[in-house]
Amino acid sequence: MKVTDAGVLRVNLSKGTFVEESVGEDMYKMYLGGRGMAAKLLSDEIDPAIDALSPDNKLIFANGLLSGTSAPTGGRYMVITKSPLTGTIASSNSGGIFGAVMRRTGYLMIVIEGRSPKPVYISINDNTVEIKDAVHLWGLGTAAATDKILQEFGEKRASVSCIGPAGEKLSKIACIINDKHRAAGRSGVGAVMGSKNLKAIVVKGSNPIESEEKDQFSAYAKEKTKMLKENAVTGEGLPALGTKVLDSIINQSGLYPTRNFQFATFEDTEEVSGEALVAKGYLKSNKACFGCPIACGRYTVLPGGREGEGPEYESGWAFGADCGVNDLIAITEANFICNDLGLDTISTGTTIAAAMEMYEKGYIKKEDLQNGPEMKFGSSEAVVYYTRMTGMREGFGDLLAEGSYRLGEHFGHPELSMSVKKQELPAYDPRGVQGHGLSYATSNRGGCHVRGYLISPEILGSPEKLDPQELTGKPQWVKTFQDLTAVIDSAGLCLFSSFALGLQDYTDLINGATGFSMTAEEVLTIGERIWNLERDFNLKAGISPVTDSLPERFLEPIPDGPQKGAVSHVQQLLPEYYSLRGWNKDGTIPKGKLKQLGLENAKVVLVRKTG
Repeated sequence: MKVTDAGVLRVNLSKGTFVEESVGEDMYKMYLGGRGMAAKLLSDEIDPAIDALSPDNKLIFANGLLSGTSAPTGGRYMVITKSPLTGTIASSNSGGIFGAVMRRTGYLMIVIEGRSPKPVYISINDNTVEIKDAVHLWGLGTAAATDKILQEFGEKRASVSCIGPAGEKLSKIACIINDKHRAAGRSGVGAVMGSKNLKAIVVKGSNPIESEEKDQFSAYAKEKTKMLKENAVTGEGLPALGTKVLDSIINQSGLYPTRNFQFATFEDTEEVSGEALVAKGYLKSNKACFGCPIACGRYTVLPGGREGEGPEYESGWAFGADCGVNDLIAITEANFICNDLGLDTISTGTTIAAAMEMYEKGYIKKEDLQNGPEMKFGSSEAVVYYTRMTGMREGFGDLLAEGSYRLGEHFGHPELSMSVKKQELPAYDPRGVQGHGLSYATSNRGGCHVRGYLISPEILGSPEKLDPQELTGKPQWVKTFQDLTAVIDSAGLCLFSSFALGLQDYTDLINGATGFSMTAEEVLTIGERIWNLERDFNLKAGISPVTDSLPERFLEPIPDGPQKGAVSHVQQLLPEYYSLRGWNKDGTIPKGKLKQLGLENAKVVLVRKTG
């Protein structure tokens, strides 16, 4: 099948039915696929103000335009829905092989509607679709559920995406795990899946994907793969140490959040770094996603034999420095628990860190912990114990499962939640990187580092080195990175490819695959369209532009390290950012801007077959 021949599978769990629909070429030219096209469909079909855990919400598994092709890193897929954690639009990205296998079933997107009266899973074998009983799978961890489903499916080349107990119990920080270890991690997408009584989707596809300009696309794919292999980050640093190559770099740069962002350097970084994972013998091999020459994944084995993927940089930091923990075994164990129970590692670790600060300040009492260990910074026991309790929603874990903002509200101190729009921040102190801080504040899905990764120019010097404390020009950099990231996500490629590839490289791959003749500027406009579409959804959902802000802590000077004394200047940068976006001074979008980007168009998805 051609790249633009994929269809949409719409499954109504309330009725137990499905329909197949086609995707018009104009939709690809407007949104590419993945994040963009699914966001358009979600915006068209639900009221953004609905309860995210109601049957009226929809859950969309979406491949990018290049998912499953020979484009380097073309193994990504996204889960799009309304987030129960933030109330914003959620678009959570994952790798592994699930996206590529799903694409070869012939489906670009799977749209889940309604709510099943009992637990079920969806089985897709090429174009054979079945809704199967999953009562016997409910309560299982993701690894055991995956094994049972594959056994029932009877095909080793299949791939499973599923939730664990956290999603079943509607934890607002629950994720979706595919291939046992890869996570569509953020924004509580696992809770939406659980609210629909959907345990899993298993897919197996055998349809080859052919590009429109086969020879040209093949040449482009080889050229871009070579660029990735020759780049210092994607060809050396990430393969050698994975994303944990960043631990020492970020700590030495003075923006490594420690003890719930109270400090910006961690004294024991050497004990928990990517280098330590190798030196202590826990790392056994690299692990690559489909079609990826980088292979940044870590496959680890702990003393005693427990094994799995991770921890990556963010996960290792969340359970490590942010909790004041220097025990790499405990950090890795907590990561494994998250994979199996289906929890977002960033939100879980940082919620525990927020609880530790509240406990040490006396806002959480010992009796509140329901006989659990004391929540003190540096406690390996607490990190492992409360991660498991969070996933099972047992004891004090029932409160932790709501995320740090709601936990803070419960105890009267939401200001100790290091979050934006109620989603926990990742592993970079925004006081130390002004552009990245603006990206945090304006992210369409709340606290997030992968909607505009300004760490790349501000710290790593790619594509050029910027002074992290300089304000001039940062709003333009943020806008460009946000729009480009929307393109990369919607194309189905990995964000890490942007360390080596630029806008023209992505344009080459898109045109080669489709036969389109878009310019680089036209491709970047697709990213701008997607960004405005998501912003418009959030505004309609009641997310005020006032939330384009950071926690009050970041107005206080960094107390330690190379950037001691630095504060965030987000509010100073916002007016220029809004102006560059063509928005009103209050952060809303004028109708003329929506019209300019073609966002008043109706949906362009046609029903072609029922089942």
